[in-house]
Amino acid sequence: MDGGGKNPNWIRAIDVEALERKGRAILRHDGRQIALFATPQGVRACNNRCPHEGYPLSEGTLGQGGDASCVLTCNWHNWKFDLATGANLDRGEALRVYPVKLEDGAVWLDLTDPPLEARRARIMASLKGAFEDEDYERMARELARLSALGDPLEAARAAIAWSWDRLEYGWTHAYAGMACWLRLRAERAGDRDAGLAALLESLAPLAENCLRQESHPFAEGERPWREADFLAAIEAEDEAAAVACLRGAFAAGLHFADLERAFARAALAHYADFGHSLIYAVKAAELIGELGSSVELPLALSLARSLIYATREDLIPEFRDYTRALANWGGEASTPAAADYRGLNERRALALTAANGRADPLALYGALLGANAHNLLAFDIALQSRLDQPVADNANWLDVTHGITFAQAVHRQCRKFPELWPQGLLQMACFAGRNSRFNDNAVRLEDWRVEDEAAFMRATVDGLFDHGQQENIVAVHLLKTTLAVGDELADGVETETRTVLVAGLNRFLHSPLPRRHIRRTVKQAMALAALDD
Repeated sequence: MDGGGKNPNWIRAIDVEALERKGRAILRHDGRQIALFATPQGVRACNNRCPHEGYPLSEGTLGQGGDASCVLTCNWHNWKFDLATGANLDRGEALRVYPVKLEDGAVWLDLTDPPLEARRARIMASLKGAFEDEDYERMARELARLSALGDPLEAARAAIAWSWDRLEYGWTHAYAGMACWLRLRAERAGDRDAGLAALLESLAPLAENCLRQESHPFAEGERPWREADFLAAIEAEDEAAAVACLRGAFAAGLHFADLERAFARAALAHYADFGHSLIYAVKAAELIGELGSSVELPLALSLARSLIYATREDLIPEFRDYTRALANWGGEASTPAAADYRGLNERRALALTAANGRADPLALYGALLGANAHNLLAFDIALQSRLDQPVADNANWLDVTHGITFAQAVHRQCRKFPELWPQGLLQMACFAGRNSRFNDNAVRLEDWRVEDEAAFMRATVDGLFDHGQQENIVAVHLLKTTLAVGDELADGVETETRTVLVAGLNRFLHSPLPRRHIRRTVKQAMALAALDD
């Protein structure tokens, strides 16, 4: 008797009498450990390892009486499982249970694995639960299980599907970070640890952004794609019209690459949103390149929403000269040096850039990149802890890094769409001017100079895979800034600027980054409250 008829996966586990006498037992078979329990509701079998942290469930506690007698508690963290179904009764992953039958005085188990698609579906459902709860460790476990079954990029595509309409104001750093992490994952193909780390870090910030967020639906309907109509809708902050244009474009068979110029033009139409808009447009193209056409429409709609909600910084006093500078673009064909921007405020930096608008745009770009690299190197970290200062002077490292990540986005988009150089360069000048007032003139290049640039960048990228940052926003800024610096180096930035740029990254990575300014926040709140009527 084979105990299983024609099914070779039925395994004789133990005599019924022996299991009833012991109450529980462990079967070790082909690398598996299976726990068996004699319960008032019959013999039950499950994986012996708790899906949480792998502790032995054979050491767990069975409930008492009625249905509870089939409930197994893992005593390490109090996870409870229904041994009849494997359902997790509190939180976390389900438990694998095995069919059982009793024949010829023995307990037989069917060890047949479920079909691959059923296993993938179970993992994806559990991964979604982890995503909804922002459960970092559980996401890691499910991603590891998914990776063992094949291509795990399904998880990134699913995360976009779970999130794109829940981001009330459109794109966040989470999608930008996902683009960067998936790029690093592709560059490290074959490194399973790095691949899993990249996927986990791709999902973590997005799960945080979506936690307890409901859907914010996009309008239905579509209209024929015209770039001018889309730009007008963004300018008018008319989300429904912008969405209709995009739906019409994709319905007509267009792809994001066909719309990229429109997004770049919209992003650079104003000095807006601390440069996020253009950075996100670049990262959208990267993310779609990694994940394929199934994510095009949701990412494009979310990006359009973020453009509509972008803050118009060119309307505030410091940057009102931006519009005038753009209108006056031209002047000389000479190129200022990076040092010529040192100490200039926003207005003067804009004027200097516009006055040399006939220069080679790449040369002018190099000077502005050098100015923003200096601001990164020379940031006055004392500003992060000073208590008595106006809100306008609140600044930290993350603010200053935007001068570099925005510059890289300008480099990418304006080489692709050269007509946008004036806007891109002038907005780099805005960054150079706004951050120059946060410089510490005592910072010396020699104290932060990197002698072996290639080794430093390799070590820095390696460090991203175990960055140790608790805040997702900080981790994403480390990632984006490092990759932006690396891209500039690969593009052959001139020697003096690359030295300052790498030194600035070095100082950023090795200087404190306080994030919760309790007393300063209280002081500024009290000062503002005192002005209330």
